[in-house]
Amino acid sequence: MISEADTGVATSSWPKLSEVPRDVLLEVLIHGPLSRAEIAGRLRLSRPTLTRVAKALVQRGLLVEGDTRPRSSAGRPSEMLHVRGAAHRFLGVKLTPERLFAAVTDLTATPVAAAEEPLRSCAPEEVVAQIADVARRFPGVTGIGVTLGGVVLDGLVAWDEFLRWTDVPLKAAVTRATGVPTAVDNDVQALTAAQHWFGPGAGLRSLAVITVGAGVGTGLIVDGRLVAGSHGLPPHFSHTLVDAKGPQCGCGRRGCISSYLMTQVMLRRLAGRPTYEEALDRVRAGDREAGQVFAEAGYALGVLIGTVANVIDPQKVLLTGEGLPLYEVSSELVHDGIEDTYEDDPDLIDLDARPFDFTEWARSGAALAIKATITGAISERPQLDRRR
Repeated sequence: MISEADTGVATSSWPKLSEVPRDVLLEVLIHGPLSRAEIAGRLRLSRPTLTRVAKALVQRGLLVEGDTRPRSSAGRPSEMLHVRGAAHRFLGVKLTPERLFAAVTDLTATPVAAAEEPLRSCAPEEVVAQIADVARRFPGVTGIGVTLGGVVLDGLVAWDEFLRWTDVPLKAAVTRATGVPTAVDNDVQALTAAQHWFGPGAGLRSLAVITVGAGVGTGLIVDGRLVAGSHGLPPHFSHTLVDAKGPQCGCGRRGCISSYLMTQVMLRRLAGRPTYEEALDRVRAGDREAGQVFAEAGYALGVLIGTVANVIDPQKVLLTGEGLPLYEVSSELVHDGIEDTYEDDPDLIDLDARPFDFTEWARSGAALAIKATITGAISERPQLDRRR
C-alpha cells in the first residue's frame, strides 16, 4: 500500500558543512523560524559571522528568508529564516517481524509519502533486497534511516529477538544495495531522537519516551542529548521489580515490569488467548479476569514512569506504543504506581500520552537519517551494488 503527496523539488547531494553552519541550521530546524538576531544570541555568534553563515546556507538552498516579525523596539521588522524543507528528502524504514513500514519526509521531517507492505522474509539478505526495492520507488533521497527493535552498534544489528538476527551488518548492506548513505538504530532510540527534534519534546533539555506493546522500551534525553551507554546500549528498565510474587518473566525471575506490560504476556494470562483488542473489550465490559490483568499492567506502567522520573527528573514523559490503550483503561492504576514510586509530587511529572501508528515509527527512521546527515555520521554516497 502506497500513498504519496507532492514531494516538490529536492536534491540528493548534501553539502559539507563546518560546525558553525551546521549549528545554525540545527537551531532553525529544531526551534522553528528565527530572526538573525535570535540565532546570533542563542549561539553566541557575532552579527557579521551569523550574516555570512546565513547567506551561505541560503545560497546552498538549506535556509530561506521568510516572513517578517515586528521588533519589540523601534526599527525595521526582523526577517525570519526558515528551513527549506523541500531541499532534501529522506527515507525512513521501520521493520517488524511481519511488516515493513516506510515514510519519505522532507528536511523538516514532514511526511510527503508513505508505504507499507508485508515483510517477504526475515532473512537478512531478503530484508535488504526489499528495502532496496522500496528505495527505488522514491529516487533522489539524501539518506535512509532503518529502525528495528534490537540492539544496534554502529550499524551492526548485534541482536534482534523479534527478527531473530545476530551480528547482521545492516547499515553496510543497505548502503551497498541502495547506493544511498544509510543509518541504522534501535527503534525506540530513533523515536526518542525524532520526538526531541521534531515532536512534542522539541528543544527540551530532558525528555523520557516510554513505549509499551510487544516490548517495553525507554529512551532518554539528558542535557539535550540522547542517552546511550558506553557499549552503545539503550536504557533498560524492563526488568525493574514490581512484585517478587508476580508473573514469571522471560529473564527467569518474577514480577518484572516486562512480565506485566508486554502484550503477548498479558494475553497469555487470559482464558481463550484473545487478541489485544478483544482483551480490551473484555475490560470495558467489566470482565473481572481481564480487568485484573490490565490493572496490574497499569500499576506496573506507573512504577516504570515513576522510576524513570526518579532517575532523570524529565521535563516531559512521552508515553506511546501499540499497547497505549492500556493507559486509557487503567489510568487510575497507572497513577497509583507513580505515586508509590516517584519520590516527589506526582504533579511534577508532565505525562503526555500520544497514540502513534507505525508510520510515525517509520518517520523516526527518516529523522534518524536527517540527524546522521547533518551531523556527518553518514556522508559520502557509496557505489550502488549492481549485483542485486
